[in-house]
Amino acid sequence: MDVNGLTRRIVIDRSAANTQGIKDIKSMLKRFGCPIPIQMVRIKYLNNMVEQDHRFIKRRVMPMLGFKSFMSAASTIAGIELVNMIRKGQFTPELCPFQQFCQLAA
Repeated sequence: MDVNGLTRRIVIDRSAANTQGIKDIKSMLKRFGCPIPIQMVRIKYLNNMVEQDHRFIKRRVMPMLGFKSFMSAASTIAGIELVNMIRKGQFTPELCPFQQFCQLAA
């Protein structure tokens, strides 16, 4: 919350522990006088949605024979995720993907 600010909507699965934790945070924020209510959206198969999003990353990483260090694995996977996000248009929509990549690489 320090970096991104206060969220307005939280998407969770049907876990009772997560639901209770979010309810506790909402009541704590209400006691401190926070004017923004947090909406809780419950999706039954949230894990399936996350796995579908990582399908492209898995497809790229599987043919590789492994990584020698954690740092190389982290940077490779971060690059794959970045290219996938640019392809899906999750960054600046008015720039073409190549310009976005050049801005991030510089």
